[in-house]
Amino acid sequence: MKFFIDTANLEQIKEAQDLGILDGVTTNPSLMAKEGISGYNKIMAHYKTICDIVDGDVSAEVIATDYEGMIKEGENLAALHPQIVVKIPMTKEGIKAIKYFSTKGIKTNCTLIFSAGQALLAAKAGATYVSPFVGRLDDISTNGLNLIAEIRLIFDNYGFETQILAASVRHTMHILHCAQLGADVMTGPLSAILGLLKHPLTDSGLAQFLADHAKTNK
Repeated sequence: MKFFIDTANLEQIKEAQDLGILDGVTTNPSLMAKEGISGYNKIMAHYKTICDIVDGDVSAEVIATDYEGMIKEGENLAALHPQIVVKIPMTKEGIKAIKYFSTKGIKTNCTLIFSAGQALLAAKAGATYVSPFVGRLDDISTNGLNLIAEIRLIFDNYGFETQILAASVRHTMHILHCAQLGADVMTGPLSAILGLLKHPLTDSGLAQFLADHAKTNK
């Protein structure tokens, strides 16, 4: 399972990269705004900086909602750096754009997926990744993990190479459940990733080892 971090914060990206387990980054306009990054040139420069930090794919989202606009923005993003994956919304125009990019060898991430049917269409169009939003489904009292299982079954049935990128991951248990269900990738906050490190028995065991070591060295 690949680990992506969902942020535009450079310090958090560096911290995840330094752990040695980071496979990529996902971003969106909201995350850029959260870091106070606005304006075309600044946003493009920030994407390039992220690519210079990490080794894997970096999803950069188009703002346009029309086909021509998506193509123009997507081509500009893809030309920015080889690691850029063009993030396209799950719409009719988006599917057409994903098909276009797939014929050009440009990687895509179909975002805002909330049904297995949407994921199927994106895979048919040649998306590199599909991003079902686990946490947002949970927010409306729907089990987002069920969607991961449904997409996994469909993709396995037909041998789709499109990777399931579990998005809107909120906490550590989301990560573990997505791994159990066979998601290819998860993207979430640094706190969820770091949560995997923690267990009270590890803490108490280490404290005991250190205490015993101190006794033997008196």
